[in-house]
Amino acid sequence: MASVDEFLDLVDDNDNVIGKKLRSEIYSENISNYRVINVFIINSKGEIWIPRRIASKKIFPLCLDMSVGGHVGSGESYEDALKHELRDEVNIDIEKISCRYLGSLTPQKNGVSSFMKVYEIRSDEAPDYNKNDYFEYFWLTPKELLKRIVEGEKTKEDLPKLVKIFYGAD
Repeated sequence: MASVDEFLDLVDDNDNVIGKKLRSEIYSENISNYRVINVFIINSKGEIWIPRRIASKKIFPLCLDMSVGGHVGSGESYEDALKHELRDEVNIDIEKISCRYLGSLTPQKNGVSSFMKVYEIRSDEAPDYNKNDYFEYFWLTPKELLKRIVEGEKTKEDLPKLVKIFYGAD
């Protein structure tokens, strides 16, 4: 999974596929026209389930992360990626839960790292997360999360942007 160098589709400004490249090339060339999905798991108190990445991750080791996130592989739809990332990272079957689409973001319009679709799941239970991806987690309000980041907590670069866009915390 994380160690596999997979092909990702490259897209134009309208999110239409125009080619493909290996993930390693995309990162080494600092390309932003590829696709990802992100999911926030929110409890009834308005807290977001925020996991911390394991130390051996190639990018953003030991950083706080979205509840679920992953690349959309070449030839795959956002929905296909959503389904397998939920299963692989937090052992959730999308057929058995309600998943709400929050919106689409682009590097040009929103200053994020890639083209992405963002979703939300409501649950008061911490998921059965993959220990090969994460080693701990926190339930944090958007405000608490952003305060930790301001105080020096390391995160994936898009995490505070997404929280501000979708949950309005300043």
